[in-house]
Amino acid sequence: MHKIVKIILVVLGVIGAVLWFQLPSSDVPASEAVDSGAMNFMFIITYLLLAIAVLFSLVFSLVALFSNPQSLKRTLIVVVGFLVVVGIAYGISSGTDVNIDEMARRGVATTESTVKLIGMGLNVFFLLTIIAVGAMLWGGVRKMTK
Repeated sequence: MHKIVKIILVVLGVIGAVLWFQLPSSDVPASEAVDSGAMNFMFIITYLLLAIAVLFSLVFSLVALFSNPQSLKRTLIVVVGFLVVVGIAYGISSGTDVNIDEMARRGVATTESTVKLIGMGLNVFFLLTIIAVGAMLWGGVRKMTK
């Protein structure tokens, strides 16, 4: 499997190098350069490599996660904790932070639920920041007291 992946990567690298030399020069207008077949194929290769990397990292992460029951338990605790933080953030966001009529007058179509979701996102960020700083402080204090 490892040799097959290396061969595929070498082939894609050679194709990428060939396409690099077929890219339009810098004096070609951008409107024409966008329609370059070499550029389109380079984007396709990039998306293909990104998809492969995401797929393999997801598969190996899930295999490692399910092979150890202790890590699965910890992961579930973290996911439930995150959902609790999201629930708290949604509960404390009001949705009336801005004047919706004023936003509509300025051309920004929005609803109270949209404002509430934006407030929830901000509250999640703030809560997670507080939790992260608290965890760093707690770890530092524990290390200093030992």
